[in-house]
Formats: sequence, structure tokens, C-alpha cells
Amino acid sequence: MSTVLVVGASRGIGLEFARQYAADGCRVLATFRQPEHGERLRALGAEPLALDVLEAASRAAFLRRLAGERLDLAILSAGVYGPRTSTIEPPDPVEFDRVMRTNVLAPMVLIPALAPRLASPGGKLAVLSSRMGSTTLMGSGYGWLYRASKAALNNALRAASLELSPSGLILIAFHPGWVRTDMGGAGADLEVADSVAAMRDVLARANGSHNGKFLNYNGEHLAW
Repeated sequence: MSTVLVVGASRGIGLEFARQYAADGCRVLATFRQPEHGERLRALGAEPLALDVLEAASRAAFLRRLAGERLDLAILSAGVYGPRTSTIEPPDPVEFDRVMRTNVLAPMVLIPALAPRLASPGGKLAVLSSRMGSTTLMGSGYGWLYRASKAALNNALRAASLELSPSGLILIAFHPGWVRTDMGGAGADLEVADSVAAMRDVLARANGSHNGKFLNYNGEHLAW
């Protein structure tokens, strides 16, 4: 039985990852912040773990809970969009800190902490990035704080993939598509179940050649 960790499983894409992997018989460890979200994850068959990615004490307690665990797959799904600006207006410092700490700092803390717990070789770790984090594909400045945070996340993932490559781990940054979630909105292109099913298929097939890559939800390679 594979053991899958989903960080940020309270809602949206993370919740759907937990639901689908649990339904397929995997052992799923899924993190939440609010107690009612933990109960929802338990009802799906996952093992709920409390974690606030922005709190050092919460991260430390979470990692203690993982002592002795061997993970086959870790998915870092927690993220926020921040202000939906249409121009390059200076970000509010509080919002800047919230977006950057959630989307960049938390993965940069968790990736090195989780790496020793991933089965080696062949263990996999995926972060949910965004096509909006691509410098090459950028077509506007809309949401520029979110763009900057996802570009930084991509860079961190790429650096980690190079450092961890000798251990045989596979690290991937995903663009999940424009998904109908609270963040994506009702007018988005994709149902969350379809996005997650496609990413799961890519993860199931991923090998060493996928390490350090930026992929669309369907496996298409994206430019950084």
C-alpha cells in the first residue's frame, strides 16, 4: 500500500487529491487547519494531521508526527492567491508577507524536511505551482504578486531537484490548469476531479526524466 501525504488538503485541489488516493486504497496523510476539515478528511478515509504551514511550532509538531514514516509521494498543495491586481501597484506589506510565506517559505521549509522521509529511490514530491509563475509564458501583469510567488516556488523546486537528484527522488512543479475551485472561480475551464486525475496519472508514470520539470496537469512540459 502506497503512503501519500497531501499538505493543504482542507479544500479544493488538495482535498480532491486526498479523496481520490484514499478511494484507490492508498494510505493518505492529509493536513488541515480547522477541526471540521479534519473530520471531513477522516470521513474520506484519510488520516488527518493538523498543520499551519505558517507557524513554526505547528510545523515542528507535524514533523514529529511523521517520525518513522516512509512516504511514497508528497504533494504540497497549500497556497493563496492574494490581491487580484490588474496593474503593477505596490503590494500591501501584510499581503506580500502572507502570499510569500505561504507559497514560497512553507515549501522551502517542508521540502528539505520531507525529503528524508520519502522512499528512495523513486519517491516523488510535487508542488502545485501555476502557469502564471512562468517568466517565458507571461502575457500580462495581472496578479503580479501571485506570479512572483509562483516563479519563486518554481525556482526553489528546481534547485531542490538538483540537490536531491543523487538520492533518486523525483520532484515536479505542476500547473493544475484553470480549475473550478474557490481560487479559480466558477468560470474556470476544469473540474477539480479531472485536473487531479490527470496529475495523478502523470505522477504514476513519472520517472527520473521528470525530475526538476515544470509540467502542465496533463504532462505537457512548460517553459520556466
